[in-house]
Amino acid sequence: MRRDHRPYSLKRLIGHIEALFVTHRIAPQLDALGPGHMIMKPWYLKLWGPNITFGRAVHVITARDRTVRLTTWTHDDGTGAISIEDYALLCPGVRIDSATHVTIGTNTMLAAGVYITDADWHEVYDRGKPIGKTSAVILGNNVWVGDGAIIGKGVTVGDNTIIGAGAVVTKSLPENVIAAGNPAKVVKRLDPEVSMRNRSDLLADHTQLARQLDSLEKHLRRDNSWWHWLRTCLAPTRED
Repeated sequence: MRRDHRPYSLKRLIGHIEALFVTHRIAPQLDALGPGHMIMKPWYLKLWGPNITFGRAVHVITARDRTVRLTTWTHDDGTGAISIEDYALLCPGVRIDSATHVTIGTNTMLAAGVYITDADWHEVYDRGKPIGKTSAVILGNNVWVGDGAIIGKGVTVGDNTIIGAGAVVTKSLPENVIAAGNPAKVVKRLDPEVSMRNRSDLLADHTQLARQLDSLEKHLRRDNSWWHWLRTCLAPTRED
């Protein structure tokens, strides 16, 4: 479709269904879920294991063909943990596996298809032994990880750092840099004197923002009717 033909009332209904699903199916699986969260198509958010926490105004975007999967593993030496801190964004296809601890810092954004793991998942010489070596992963505040990047065990990424699409990060990165490649290397340094706007600037008053977005949806869908939407579903034309 060239545009969204759903009427405002249908969009509101879907929003209520998503909210109920989060309340009754997602929240019980989390150790914490902060206020102001937004989980789009929450039935495609797959959670497994304990010790998964979401902070304030965490946004998760999923899709039918690109689920978001967060998994913690229990093993002889302990249990994994995943901490998604305030205002973080997880896009479709993100996967995080933890046997120790993975921390996603405040305002950090994970683009589509990012994979983060804090373990090898098998011993090098004993392939039948699960987990293998494990070491915590820490992404600082306001980190931006590009499409399809992979971040391995023991990596710490400093505040404001950008990781390019498809990068493979095997060693820690400092703050205020851009890194790219396989293995990822610093290709540019950011000016720490230049002020940055981040997601918390936009989402701090999430209640007011929700009202503004709802008013915008009502305006944009003012001409959408149920009949027109059904017709575009059954017999779309080039104008649709």
